Amino acid sequence: QVQLVESGGGLVQAGGSVRLSCAASGRTFSSLEMGWFRQAPGKEREFVVLINRSGSKTYYAESVKGRFSISRDNAKNTMYLQMNSLKPEDTAVYYCAADPDYYGSRPAAYDYWGQGTQVTVSS
Repeated sequence: QVQLVESGGGLVQAGGSVRLSCAASGRTFSSLEMGWFRQAPGKEREFVVLINRSGSKTYYAESVKGRFSISRDNAKNTMYLQMNSLKPEDTAVYYCAADPDYYGSRPAAYDYWGQGTQVTVSS
């Protein structure tokens, strides 16, 4: 089993920045493919960005490319999401996800999820 705990969400003005963290436990962190997803009210959960086990490969949704940056520290068992130039449409609950085998954008394929952290961007 893998436990994921997100932190760092909050209320921010448009144009501002927020950094999310996802701390993992229960399995060797470097064995996990990971990603960030988000879900806005009334909408389906959507892919934001992925990062592979070593951190050498990333894949961003077009809507966040150039504004968001994913990273991971395998020594600290933690993944990060730096979000800059935030827009009101970025408002959502942000989830981290992990899977030992799957690297992709389909939420249903991930075995492990955090509880989510709310990010609200005011205009």
